Formats: sequence, C-alpha cells, structure tokens
Amino acid sequence: MVEWRITSGLTEYEFALAEMERRADAIAQGHAQELIWLVEHPPLYTAGTSAKPADLVDPDRFPVFEARRGGEYTYHGPGQRVVYVMLDVGKRGRDVRAFVRQLEQWIIDTLAEFNVKGERREGRVGVWVVRDDKPLTAMKERPEDKIAALGIRLRKWVSFHGLSINVEPDLEHFSGIVPCGIAEHGVTSLVDLGLPLTMADVDVALRKTFEGVFEV
Repeated sequence: MVEWRITSGLTEYEFALAEMERRADAIAQGHAQELIWLVEHPPLYTAGTSAKPADLVDPDRFPVFEARRGGEYTYHGPGQRVVYVMLDVGKRGRDVRAFVRQLEQWIIDTLAEFNVKGERREGRVGVWVVRDDKPLTAMKERPEDKIAALGIRLRKWVSFHGLSINVEPDLEHFSGIVPCGIAEHGVTSLVDLGLPLTMADVDVALRKTFEGVFEV
C-alpha cells in the first residue's frame, strides 16, 4: 500500500529534501512503504541539474536551492500544491520514461476533475492549458500557459521529488526566473482560470485519480 501524508502550513525546503532522501533510502531497503507527500513551501526557487544561470532573472528575490532533480529552475510557494512522489519504480517496470508519462497523466486526470483540459507538449516539460480567454498570438494561435511542473530523481530505482500544481500562488513570483527554461509561454493557476478551488479540493482529486494511473 502507498502511504499518503498531507503536511499543513509551510514546509521548509531543506527539511523536505532531507526527509525525501531518508524515505527513499528506507523504501529501497524494504524498511518503509511508498509515500505520496503533499506540502506547500514558503516562496523559493529551485535549480534542477539542467538549470542555466541566465534563467535566474532575480537571484536576490527568494532563496535559491540546488534541488538535485532533473529539469531547470522552478518556483515553489504558498498556494501551490507540491506533491513529492516516493515510489519504487524498480517494482513498477523500471521504465523511467513511462513513469514520467504516468506523472503527467496523473496531473491531467486531476485537472479533468475540474473540467480543465491539461495537455502535454513535445519538448516542453510539464502540463499546459490553452487559453481561450486570451487574444490570439502573433502566430494566430491561442496562447498556452503552464499550470503544472514536474521533475524527479531516482536512487536505487526509488523516485523522489515529483510535481507541482498551481492552485492559487502569486503568479508574479514566477517572474524572477525563466520557468523550466521556457520564456515564450506564461504561467497560470486554477484560480487564475476562474475556478474558486481550495488546496483541499485538489488533494481530494489527486487521491481519487491516483489509482487510475498507478497500480497501488
């Protein structure tokens, strides 16, 4: 069985890193259950292993942490649901690409609970929404905004880090970085899309859709 944990308040990022690594090691050794851990962080930026220094636009704005996960710069802060995913990928097929697709599908299925159509885009990590409420771009296309990010690391075939869904964060805080190295698209949230949702609403949807994507 997979354990679910929800931590209220704001979780310090360094504590979360240490806790994830400790739990991932315990899972790999067969001493602990797999874990889905739901948290919020105080405002901060994280740098993945592919982060480019030029993408940190405002380095003095918030604390910056080396995340030791895949990907580039991301923002975490209040109003964003961060989901740390500690699953035994070794027992789930040892297919990292398929595992990432599962994480994306989990986000897409969770958004669908609120009638939001999340989409993948080739060459762009994360989940995107087409903005029918915004003017066409110069290329006569509907603009697309990012609503969820993901980045993982594996140790002994156990995953840690995970994904984040923007529920109601301060979207202006994303301006201190080039999110995930993509400058030509914006960032949105469920509340920005006009949905008066709470973190608890999203948590229920995450729990409901999990079993449809991952074998428990």
